[in-house]
Amino acid sequence: MHRARIAALVLATLALTGAVRAVYEDAAPGAELGKAAVGFVGTLTSDQRDVAVLPYDTPKRVDWHFIPKAERKGLQFKLMTKEQQQAALKLLRSALSQIGYDKATKIMSLENLLRELEAGKGQNIRDPERYFFTLFGKPGDGRWGLSFEGHHLCLNFVVEGDRVISSTPQVFCTNPAIVKTENKSGIAVGTRVLEEEETLAFELVNGLNDGQKTKAIFAEKAIKEVRAAGVPQPPTDPAVGIAMSALEAPQKKLLRRLIEVYCSAMPNRVAAERIDDIEKAGWENVTFGWAGATKPGIGHYYRIQGPTFLVEFVNTQPDAAGNIANHIHAVWRDMRGDFALPVK
Repeated sequence: MHRARIAALVLATLALTGAVRAVYEDAAPGAELGKAAVGFVGTLTSDQRDVAVLPYDTPKRVDWHFIPKAERKGLQFKLMTKEQQQAALKLLRSALSQIGYDKATKIMSLENLLRELEAGKGQNIRDPERYFFTLFGKPGDGRWGLSFEGHHLCLNFVVEGDRVISSTPQVFCTNPAIVKTENKSGIAVGTRVLEEEETLAFELVNGLNDGQKTKAIFAEKAIKEVRAAGVPQPPTDPAVGIAMSALEAPQKKLLRRLIEVYCSAMPNRVAAERIDDIEKAGWENVTFGWAGATKPGIGHYYRIQGPTFLVEFVNTQPDAAGNIANHIHAVWRDMRGDFALPVK
């Protein structure tokens, strides 16, 4: 029932004309987010607004995580009416590109598969409707924020005027990374939500020559988890790996493509601003580091870092069916400060 309900709502949200979709992709993202946020708030009862709309400066704004949690800030999708759910999905759609929205809703749907695979294994809290929406401040009035959070998803935005001035931390995760088990949840075997995030990285690391690999691979064993998960600001450790300036032209192109995959989850203007910031800081200052195996099915981790951003990708855990290294956590963070807050 959950899967069918989510699918119907998502299809309704996706049933947009080409012109309307173009508005999402090309209009000022802050303005579109503001309109959608006002529309969402307008559907809520007074009691729901008390849960969903919090002061901008509340500590809860920077309290984030993508692991299963008993309690989270915000209004749970499951507790909304159909009208409210449609408004909530429209808000989520306005915050992301079509690519990002598709990834987010597919990750939500994977909760059905996890619930099926984990049946009879103790407490089972997998639920595709157990995701939470929170607004901070008043949309359209000065600086305000948005959080969308649940298992394996954590998206955070700060808006000022018609600009999205912060879109981090950005977290997309998948379990399983590749669906390998026949199931009753309607998810096709072979489904791979974060495919390019993994395949492009393997192509890059395996395309390095021996000298380049010596620089790029900084540990034989994969790091088990992304660093500073749940911490308001990104880790400030020195970058590791090989500098982009030490790559050949095709390798540079491949690394840039991998970076663009992460940016592509955001609306066009937000993605373009990220790339422009990297350009201004110097592509030569971007590094690519690898730890662990250089083939699928064995734990692996990579890190891409520049003066303005940090990407971390880890695939070390088994999936719910026991397949080794088939569980991805992938994050994009702002090295200048997440949540529109400067790094201290």
